[in-house]
Amino acid sequence: MQVVQVIFWILLFIVFYAYVGYGILLFAIILVRRMLGLSKVRNERSDYEPEVTIFIAAYNEKDFIAEKIKNTFELEYPANKLHMIWVTDGSDDGTPEALLNYEGIEVHHLPQRNGKIGAMNRGMQFVKTPVVIFCDANTMLGNESVRRIVKLFSDPKVGCVSGEKRIFGKDKDAAAGAGEGLYWKYESKLKKWDAELYSVVGAAGELFAIRTELYQEVEKDTLLDDFIISLRVAQKGYTIQYDPEAYAIENASANVKEELKRKIRISAGGIQSVIRLSSLLNIFKYGTLSFQYISHRVLRWTLAPLSLLFLIPSGLFLAVKEGILEFGFYSILFWLQMLFYFSALLGWYLENKSIRIKLLFVPYYFFIMNLSVFLGFKRYLKGTQSVNWDRAKRGK
Repeated sequence: MQVVQVIFWILLFIVFYAYVGYGILLFAIILVRRMLGLSKVRNERSDYEPEVTIFIAAYNEKDFIAEKIKNTFELEYPANKLHMIWVTDGSDDGTPEALLNYEGIEVHHLPQRNGKIGAMNRGMQFVKTPVVIFCDANTMLGNESVRRIVKLFSDPKVGCVSGEKRIFGKDKDAAAGAGEGLYWKYESKLKKWDAELYSVVGAAGELFAIRTELYQEVEKDTLLDDFIISLRVAQKGYTIQYDPEAYAIENASANVKEELKRKIRISAGGIQSVIRLSSLLNIFKYGTLSFQYISHRVLRWTLAPLSLLFLIPSGLFLAVKEGILEFGFYSILFWLQMLFYFSALLGWYLENKSIRIKLLFVPYYFFIMNLSVFLGFKRYLKGTQSVNWDRAKRGK
């Protein structure tokens, strides 16, 4: 029984640390550094205005073209310093033809589809500005997003800047919207503290920027291009910074089925990234960056979901030994686990009945997130996750 107890507490610690504990520890470190006057001072210049390229790798995005171009041309940044490149490889819905109706943008098209990373690798040869900003065709940028991103690059130590992904909110969100929105709010806070400590660990593909000279061609089978690109910049000794007011906003996934599809491919890419960036696990070489990377990313894609799974049989064993209906310490912990999974199941049932109770959507979304890791790992091992992703359907 003592061996099982040790295993149980190790598993519980991994789960707690990966999802909550790291955030608590990170905030505590930040507070201590602030009190000791050790907080990192950003060397920013508000008058820093280099030429910038907005880079959009698009596949069959005809429905979003007009709104996206209007949004870009209305951004608060000198028009003569803001360039726009669309790479539309494989699009066959009229996207490249529709783009030719607009002045002031570059369109580069090939009939064959080689995935987003193929389009990015090919399209970067056309970028002539010192800063390139990547964003999606179906996301709209906040008016000051470009200016806020560029300002961070006035510090020569900054090699990449991550914007924030925001989800359109509704009074009666579906499970996907409520869960996804809460998740990104929590992630936003962690990114802010990560940046204050040293560096963000990975950028969101909806909106991120790098110094053009730091772009390193990425393997053509890469699934998480944004993650790999940004962390390879960090590996070169630069930091990834973050501004929550530089944001891209989009609708939530139409439903949990669509969100699960998106999470599975991200999880498959996460496993690939952990393997491909294995050198970043060397804390003796990368120090704080490795600590942040392992705590914030690696555990969530590897040990934490496994720990959640094995907590069930180990918790049940301890509860039975203690007396499962005696409501001792381990039996209470076991029944709390069961309550969580029952809440997730109830959230799924109510979602299918279109009954909106946000409190239940949180455990449901958390369960879906971790389920996707197992499904993504399976897909990665089978090699069935193509770089040619089908975009998840978004709500209206």
